[in-house]
Amino acid sequence: MTRILLTAEEPKIRRARPGVRGRVVRFGAMAVLAAVVSACGGTSGGDVGVSLPGEAAHVHGVGADPDTGEVFVATHNGLYRIPAPGAADGAEPASPEKIGPTIDLMGFSIAGPGRFIASGHPGPGTDMPDPVGLIESLDGGRSWRSLSLEGESDFHALASGAERTVGFDGRLRATEDGRTWEDLAGGVEPFALAVSDDGATLLATTAQGLRRSSDGGTAFTPVPDAPALALVAWVAGTGTVYGVAVDGGVHRSTDAGADWTRTGAVEGEPQALYADGGQILVVADHRVTRSTDAGATFRGW
Repeated sequence: MTRILLTAEEPKIRRARPGVRGRVVRFGAMAVLAAVVSACGGTSGGDVGVSLPGEAAHVHGVGADPDTGEVFVATHNGLYRIPAPGAADGAEPASPEKIGPTIDLMGFSIAGPGRFIASGHPGPGTDMPDPVGLIESLDGGRSWRSLSLEGESDFHALASGAERTVGFDGRLRATEDGRTWEDLAGGVEPFALAVSDDGATLLATTAQGLRRSSDGGTAFTPVPDAPALALVAWVAGTGTVYGVAVDGGVHRSTDAGADWTRTGAVEGEPQALYADGGQILVVADHRVTRSTDAGATFRGW
């Protein structure tokens, strides 16, 4: 099950591993580009989505539990849960609720029903090493435990497939068991990652454009004519990948990221992306919006 959930949040340079400082500078250039071209983006349509509370600033990821349909938003202030779309019909509108300890959750990914993985830094009152390394929750975010690299790594990009997890903490590497890591191709500094179910195909959004590997990350090549994607999300069990460009444009590939077609757009600066077989979730301008028509329109619950 592939879930890639990353935001455009800049990493904390003082805690970052070598190589991340350059990534921040290059991302700043992409942010400027997004501001310049945002006027060319489409409209989201429908209502404005589910607003996040002020303390949930700096969104790092979004996803839906495959069993319950509940939506989870990973932020600088911890994890927030939103009722599944449709669950609030006839009642109060969907409202985010904070769950679990205060952790600056980076590279957040839903790896299965109730099973989440992430990285980042502990918040006040949370007894974990800093950075936390790769951490795992088996109870839907209520509690977390370390898997590996505690006190060493802060993964700002993290993608979980059925067979492999790929992350970037200043270098690109992968693990099959969450504990033993192998280094992948050097020279690739991604903002976001996506990985196929078998782990063979990887996509990385970078300041130089979209990069693609078909050999598990041994080598990457540019994707010709690809849009300027900031975020990517692989739909588990398929060859379909969605991406959001720096101008808010939503794009879809049905051949594992080789070719792309624009399907619509979201308003505001995109921060996090998730996609499965029935929906696309995008966080932009502190709101969670949802599309059920392949990204043509976005609205709330």
